[in-house]
Amino acid sequence: MKIYHNPRCGKSRKALQAIEDTGTPCDVIEYLKTTPTIEELRTLQKLLGLKPLEFIRAKEDVFKEKYAGKSLTDEEWLQAIAENPILLERPIVVQGKKAWIVRTDEALASLSRL
Repeated sequence: MKIYHNPRCGKSRKALQAIEDTGTPCDVIEYLKTTPTIEELRTLQKLLGLKPLEFIRAKEDVFKEKYAGKSLTDEEWLQAIAENPILLERPIVVQGKKAWIVRTDEALASLSRL
């Protein structure tokens, strides 16, 4: 299991705590320090089953300033995330061949059932 984590984010901290509470070994990837490569982002996209724009944080200033209203290809959105990792939605948990964004209470509760 791995978690793409931002320690400054409350939901990310809660998700990491929920995983730790289960005792499940987990690799913590602080994606602002260790930026995911384009290939890692492609893999996340496949595991999430989402278009890149669906796991971008559109409320971030960098999105508003550089990307709002633009029509980019999936590859261009992945490149935007790679260049501006703050755009990556968080937290993203990966287990096996599945990944999910843990933003809701239901998603958080699912971590305790692992």
